[in-house]
Amino acid sequence: MELGLVGLGKMGGNMRERIRRAGHTVVGYDRNPDLADVHSLEELVGKLSGPRVVWVMVPAGAATQSTIDELAALLEPGDVVVDGGNSRWTDDEKHAEELAANGIGFVDCGVSGGVWGLENGYALMYGGDAENVAKVQPIFDALKPEGNFGSVHAGKVGAG
Repeated sequence: MELGLVGLGKMGGNMRERIRRAGHTVVGYDRNPDLADVHSLEELVGKLSGPRVVWVMVPAGAATQSTIDELAALLEPGDVVVDGGNSRWTDDEKHAEELAANGIGFVDCGVSGGVWGLENGYALMYGGDAENVAKVQPIFDALKPEGNFGSVHAGKVGAG
């Protein structure tokens, strides 16, 4: 599977590595060019085959909003955005509605594991429609710890 990952700080960078170790292709973007695989969100989207999945790991609030606004103009119907930046649930509902207007799916995902997640896996709690969750499921499986625990589809958007 291919994934675009926006935000390659300590956690996002380790997530990129864990996903790659699981055999998936990750195209990463970060404002810091030393961390990035590409130089813009437009280039990131252009390197992915449809339907695309783009995971956003930037701080909640204005940074997430501006990233989602830019992705809404770049992505196509059937693509999915995942917000892993622990946004407020009401913001998740707003982002889902904004993206749905363009036919783009949305999943929110609480991520826990810090810098230890690379080796131990991440605890994931995600919310969204089953169809959109299914598009992201291989990435959830790559990120979670080994075994039958560590991730849960908690319900609709806002539950993650």
